[in-house]
Amino acid sequence: MKALRARFVPLVVAAFAGVLQAFSMAWPANGQPLWWLQILSLAILAGLLQRQPGPRGGALVAWVFATSWLAGTWWWLYISMHVYGGLAAPLAALAVLLLAAFLALYYALAAGLLAGAQAGRPWRDGALFAGLWLGAELLRNTLFTGFPWGAGGYAHADGPLAPFAPWIGVYGIGVLAAWIAWLLSLLARPLIRSNRHYWLALLLTGGLLAGATAQSRLAVASPAGGRLTVGLLQGNIPQDEKFEGRTGVPEALTWYGTMLRDTPAQLVVAPETALPLLPIQLPEGYLEGLRDTFSSGKRAALVGIPLGSFDAGYTNSVMGFQPGGSAYRYHKHHLVPFGEFIPPLFKWFTRMMNIPLGDFNAGDVGQASFDWAGQRLAPNICYEDLFGEELAARFADPAQAPTIFVNLSNIAWFGNTVAIDQHLQISRMRSLEFARPMIRATNTGATVIIDRFGVVTHALPRHTRGVLVGDVEGGTGLTVFARWASEFGLLPLWGLALLAAVLAYFGRRRAARP
Repeated sequence: MKALRARFVPLVVAAFAGVLQAFSMAWPANGQPLWWLQILSLAILAGLLQRQPGPRGGALVAWVFATSWLAGTWWWLYISMHVYGGLAAPLAALAVLLLAAFLALYYALAAGLLAGAQAGRPWRDGALFAGLWLGAELLRNTLFTGFPWGAGGYAHADGPLAPFAPWIGVYGIGVLAAWIAWLLSLLARPLIRSNRHYWLALLLTGGLLAGATAQSRLAVASPAGGRLTVGLLQGNIPQDEKFEGRTGVPEALTWYGTMLRDTPAQLVVAPETALPLLPIQLPEGYLEGLRDTFSSGKRAALVGIPLGSFDAGYTNSVMGFQPGGSAYRYHKHHLVPFGEFIPPLFKWFTRMMNIPLGDFNAGDVGQASFDWAGQRLAPNICYEDLFGEELAARFADPAQAPTIFVNLSNIAWFGNTVAIDQHLQISRMRSLEFARPMIRATNTGATVIIDRFGVVTHALPRHTRGVLVGDVEGGTGLTVFARWASEFGLLPLWGLALLAAVLAYFGRRRAARP
């Protein structure tokens, strides 16, 4: 019983800490990020890893932690697959769990490399843990098209690590959080508490955080020639009716058409697939009427609509309308697996679900911005704003860099859940990284205006129908993150992760020598 308890208890604790990690991105009661909870839950994991006898034990603990964390973060995928996709409930729940368990293998690999490479030196061991954890996060961001939703750094949209976003981005913040978590976990070890190097590490880390917090409102970009008045439309069309020809489709065409025509703002934005039909399926003259609405005067619009045809293929797109301007198009680049494209060998799975327009073509990275009223507006659709390195490609030419990000989303697939709050924290982090405001037009929420400091300045009540009208000020100049990410993408971070893996490997070999 004692041996069984020694094996079982760490796994239970790891699962509990994983749930806390999931809650840290957006606390279920109010949707707010809790930076301290993210560090605390990771510190619990770090303490467990220090007590594991070998690579297998460490990998298993990390795998349980990550599976619990990831499943607890995106449990709402169940709603999209079962409630709206028609997949049987047991299969939908199993699919969510299997996805989390598969992606958790990256973290198990990181913990396995760490085991045996620890040398009892706070600086070195903490750096190894942070570097290997970074590697796992990058693998999840990249492999199999990437699904980085819930990365630990997003819990720090508020808090003392937020000022580092315009310098090192969300994954760099994750490195700092992992380093701090490792140091905190050592407080439970009496021998370490008497180590002067440990206290020096804590002191320097605290000083670094205090200095960053003191400069948290330091302007890293200047205003971009005045303000823009925007009208953000939130139709609140029920997802189970959105593509129905007798209910949701005519309702969407009527309401969005009216609001696009009547909203008194310099820029009006309708969300992802606000017009849920291909152009050839729209009523005769509908698009022409929209063009005429914005052909003169001082208003422009960005409208979510699928473009193309069933024969030639179609894209999840944004159409831009402006007085006297040429037609603007943006096509979504980073598509959602199973929801927007079918991965190889998985057509059998998608046939079990009822998802309309489920096989889109992808657009290019770094598409042109929409120039209007002295601003360069850069659209991104739904979860594209998770991939900061792809948004950074638009900053390669500083003279054409966006001044405002525009996110068009439809989170109604996931019901009235914490998915809305999680996506909001993701958008806030992008604003912090690039010192650019983000305006968000969504079907059910969160329809908001975020300033270039990551602060929500205007918000529309969720799951209501309405129009959010407010002013937004663009940004110019490039943050440090925008400069290196636009040039190198995530390669510098990959270099750090690879260095940590190499050091861990050779550290284990030295420890294994007689």
